[in-house]
Amino acid sequence: MSEAPRPALQSLDDALARLLNQVAPLGQFESLPTADALGRVLAAEVRSLIDVPPADNTAMDGYALCAADVAELGTVLPVAQRVPAGVVGAKHQAGTAARIFTGAQIPLGADAIVMQEQCETVAGEGLGSVRINTAVKSGQWIRRRGEDVERGSLVLAAGHRLDAAALGLAASVGAAHLNVAKRVRVALFSTGDELVMPGEPLKPGAIYNSNRFTLRGLLQGLGCEVIDLGIVPDQLDATRAALREAASKSDLIITSGGVSVGEEDHLRPAVQAEGSLDLWQIAIKPGKPLAFGQVSKAWFIGLPGNPVASFVTFLLLVRPVILRMQGATKLTPRRLSLRADFAWPRADKRREFLRVRLNDAGGLELFANQSSGVLSSAVWGDGLVDNPPSTTIAAGDVVSYLPFSELLS
Repeated sequence: MSEAPRPALQSLDDALARLLNQVAPLGQFESLPTADALGRVLAAEVRSLIDVPPADNTAMDGYALCAADVAELGTVLPVAQRVPAGVVGAKHQAGTAARIFTGAQIPLGADAIVMQEQCETVAGEGLGSVRINTAVKSGQWIRRRGEDVERGSLVLAAGHRLDAAALGLAASVGAAHLNVAKRVRVALFSTGDELVMPGEPLKPGAIYNSNRFTLRGLLQGLGCEVIDLGIVPDQLDATRAALREAASKSDLIITSGGVSVGEEDHLRPAVQAEGSLDLWQIAIKPGKPLAFGQVSKAWFIGLPGNPVASFVTFLLLVRPVILRMQGATKLTPRRLSLRADFAWPRADKRREFLRVRLNDAGGLELFANQSSGVLSSAVWGDGLVDNPPSTTIAAGDVVSYLPFSELLS
């Protein structure tokens, strides 16, 4: 019996384009308190309800006054009032100063702030006086109304993933609730009788199921609702039952292992029996095998079984798929051009993703063992070098660096 022809290798860019052309935003939304929306994707734009700041205010602790009243260094002005933050002071009186504190509204009529370090207090009746020991320019140390955000202006666009700064900005313009995309529900399970869970005895021929933990962590980092179905017995009926259960509860099903062409296992026939499946060969290293299909209304992606291959393939192909399903607009991670402080003389025909980390000299160091089974390289490193096909690297070359800080969020 002749062996089935192997599918041709696809470029990473072509494979990603095919995936993104298939999936679409889920289009399911919910309203959350702003404080609870960290990591979620905005479903509707946020416009400011107010000017920020809402009034001219001081950027410094010091004294509010009129610049024209300080004709020379050492001018002494009586202190007419004290204006803490949250209090609206009285109208400014010409020829006086107002003691004022950071964030407080500028008294009407004052046009400058002198920081307290450039002043001396002078004892006297009432609030005393202040000696100004610096030249004063109109407008100094004043934050103008609306200089950060103007009322009605666009603050956050739909599709923006909300980080801590975005939540603070939304709160600063009065947004108590935010409309966000619902979490993508992802079902995760493993197949293989050789897999055991940490804490269980490791019998001869068995391995601990590390991919389950890696993939679960990656999914949670992307804000997904993870439905963990555990380890499925290596039987066709059990695998088909797991797929049906996963499809009934999720938008996306992810597995690892059992997707290499010619490999004997029950995952491929189970997916084909319950839905549809394509086996792809991606021209990347580590990685290459990828399964993509559909079970009922849920998409299915089968990742390679080697730990680093599964990790890297998830970052490059699954992450943008999930972002698209969430309705995010930024799918491409930021990359940097940095100096390689290593040599890579062995060019591969595939596009390589090398585990590296930044050193104190601003260059990149290479993990010694780039095998697809060495998960410690992903912990040691802080990013990947995206090395084009058939390309060697000499120390000092500029390479394309993908930080994990971009890929893991």
